[in-house]
Amino acid sequence: MIPRITNIQEYKSSYEQSLHDPDDFWASIAEGFHWKKKWHRIHSGGFEKGDYKWFEGAKLNISENCLDVHLKSSGDKMAILWEPNNPDDAPRSYTYRELHTEVCKFANVLKQTGISKGDVVCIYLPMIPELVIAMLACARIGAIHSIVFGGFSSASLSGRIQDAACRLLVTADGFYRGDKPVLLKEMADVALRETPSIKNVIICNHASLDIEVIAGRDLFWDQLMMHAETSHTAEVMDAEDPLFILYTSGSTGKPKGVLHTTAGYMVYAGFTFLNVFQFKKNDVFWCTADIGWITGHSYVVYGPLLNGATTILYEGIPSYPDWSRWWKIISKYKVNIFYTAPTAIRSFIAKGNDHLNGADFSSLKVLGSVGEPINEEAWEWYHHFIGEARCPIVDTWWQTETGGILISPLAGITATKPSFATLPLPGIDPVIVDTNGTILNDIVTEGNLCIRRSWPGQARTIYKDHERFMATYFTTYPGMYFTGDGCKRDSDGYFRITGRVDDVIKVSGHRIGTAEVENAINEHPMVVESAVVPVPHDIKGEAIIAFVICVKSVSDHQLLAEEIISTVSRLVGPIAKPERIIVVTGLPKTRSGKIMRRILRKIAEGHTEQIGDISTLLNPEVVDEIKWKTLAEGK
Repeated sequence: MIPRITNIQEYKSSYEQSLHDPDDFWASIAEGFHWKKKWHRIHSGGFEKGDYKWFEGAKLNISENCLDVHLKSSGDKMAILWEPNNPDDAPRSYTYRELHTEVCKFANVLKQTGISKGDVVCIYLPMIPELVIAMLACARIGAIHSIVFGGFSSASLSGRIQDAACRLLVTADGFYRGDKPVLLKEMADVALRETPSIKNVIICNHASLDIEVIAGRDLFWDQLMMHAETSHTAEVMDAEDPLFILYTSGSTGKPKGVLHTTAGYMVYAGFTFLNVFQFKKNDVFWCTADIGWITGHSYVVYGPLLNGATTILYEGIPSYPDWSRWWKIISKYKVNIFYTAPTAIRSFIAKGNDHLNGADFSSLKVLGSVGEPINEEAWEWYHHFIGEARCPIVDTWWQTETGGILISPLAGITATKPSFATLPLPGIDPVIVDTNGTILNDIVTEGNLCIRRSWPGQARTIYKDHERFMATYFTTYPGMYFTGDGCKRDSDGYFRITGRVDDVIKVSGHRIGTAEVENAINEHPMVVESAVVPVPHDIKGEAIIAFVICVKSVSDHQLLAEEIISTVSRLVGPIAKPERIIVVTGLPKTRSGKIMRRILRKIAEGHTEQIGDISTLLNPEVVDEIKWKTLAEGK
């Protein structure tokens, strides 16, 4: 059994032990999992070289910990409840025994298609049970899964496949997002024109859409599974063997393939799920995140299944067929723990409260927030209208790179404050530093958030680019992991995340690198150069504003904007499309040629009085023009 913290005194003593004797602390947590061979060392290495390791020498398989260990006591318990996009379609469910059988079958399919330990498999699927089956089957045979969000474009898919040299793609004919079809196979076919490493494509016939079939390459899920063996002996994995790659936008260059390894990730995902949400044996858990993001990896699949939970997968969107859909799902499945994003909460607020009529929230015990800092208005609405002022809210802070939640209340244990992530979890040693890296020891302070020591769930590297990994996370403040987030701490020692301090924009909780969007905009033949910045948005949290320089004067600004938005949607994905596009003759630059996005952001936000001294710029005269055009085009 994974150890549970049951009161605030236990939290305090666990936290103290985790800092003063981390090896003993994490050994006691790890004892709650199934190991084929125990570790000979809990932890080694550090941030100086990014060579930290956890549970060295241990042997295990995470799919066994998610499935096999539950078969004897809970084999007939529901593992997955799947709710389709269209409420008129039939839902599906899998017990732990049924899910185990399906995972074993697909593990055998993977082996039959030539996939073995260490190969990378790309999964490009909608939110359907086959996605969970595919990722667990990869883990079972020791293949590394790289899941690409179904909302990403062909170009984004192609780039991720190329970077990881994936050997197999698992996709579907398509799916419906609300009433709009998403043609996954068609987009995959475009992506695969530039991916010679892919040998086969396995296709789920999910939406009954017409697709082109490439003979000798394309295979069908149903046909392969029909003849697959139902038993499979899991591969013995080393603690530090890779488990998955997940791409996340960075402040510069192409997306980063963040690599997580097996044992540390397992221990941390399982421990944090149990304790943050205070999960009980028969609780029904619903995290609304897509599995294509880290939240879906850790708290739709691995965390819940490691704890023998019943986890809900929902294929659709909050507003289809109407804005009461989520509340009907909560009532239908008697959801006990509900975990969603502030963006979704703000969307509901904007629609008034009629969608709440007839909703039954009596089963709810715990609410969670994830993806971005939650504003106080959203927190209060969530608390009063969904939680009926009786459900604790765990406002969780973490990242793709952290593997699991780092700062959060423990449900019903930690006293909460609206918009505060509150206290670090055991094993997490956060500090707030100034721009010089000096640790700010005053209780009440504000600065950049860093972590001083490693924890088991931490990413090990950027796939095939450890130098970039070190440069991104460990060189800004040597000896510390730099999160890229700003932070405040109050008189109770509670942490409040204030947002990104690097060039990453969070739209609806999704991390989007400025460089990725700018590179897409610059593909338009009329664009010479561009710069994008975030501005606050009532629903999305942040929206993207693009400043572009064109090769010649523009006669039809609306047409140009539509073309640029289409280009960004095609090359990055619809989530990255700019809210506004402002054509300018120049961008504010330093004398070394660096674009001063800080100035553009202040202008876009309407805070022109806060721009400061611009006399040292290479071209200070463009600032007034940008101010005027931003104001004029905003009317």
